[in-house]
Amino acid sequence: MNDPKRYTIDGPAGALEVALGEPEGERRGVAVICHPHPLYGGTLDNKVAYTLARAAEQQGLAALRFNFRGVGDSEGLHDGGEGELDDALAAIAHLREQFGPDEPLLVAGFSFGGWISLHAAARSDAVQLVTVAPALSYTVLGDLPAPGCPWFYIHGEADDVVPAQGNRHILETLQSVPDQVWLPEVGHFFHGHLTGLRRRVTSVIDERWSAL
Repeated sequence: MNDPKRYTIDGPAGALEVALGEPEGERRGVAVICHPHPLYGGTLDNKVAYTLARAAEQQGLAALRFNFRGVGDSEGLHDGGEGELDDALAAIAHLREQFGPDEPLLVAGFSFGGWISLHAAARSDAVQLVTVAPALSYTVLGDLPAPGCPWFYIHGEADDVVPAQGNRHILETLQSVPDQVWLPEVGHFFHGHLTGLRRRVTSVIDERWSAL
């Protein structure tokens, strides 16, 4: 496996730092991965975000992780969600410029990045959304949208950062209900369970891409 290529692109608030991982084998599509909350240590190097990228790469997708504004070499200041959504859409636009508009797109994210990825999927042409313990209670961007594509949702029952029960209640109110996996005794950061997470996401991507 080659190391991801790190560079900056033009973002809505200045330079946006990205890491682009090459697909294994022939390219079958592209993926954008959103990391957890910037004010609590979230970066593109987060282990869950990296795991999501590896799952995508193993299924033949060029996977782009990026640092939200104000993180690492990304310019700007944290914007509470609205600006970060613009960052995600800029990352998607960059992939479209790099690989063309017809590559099937996966949007995925973890925690705060899961919430951003839901909104990004709804505003793009994603063919699959994957969220890991998304922070669904944020209301900065208004009501949660329907993603407009199949949605896979996975969450640990022992999550003490984004409580599972709170998200269960929110999901019950949505018109677009995702395919859900709830894992007993798994915490927010999936410590000791990253390999299992990667396998589950790899399977979801494989099934979805096989149907395209």
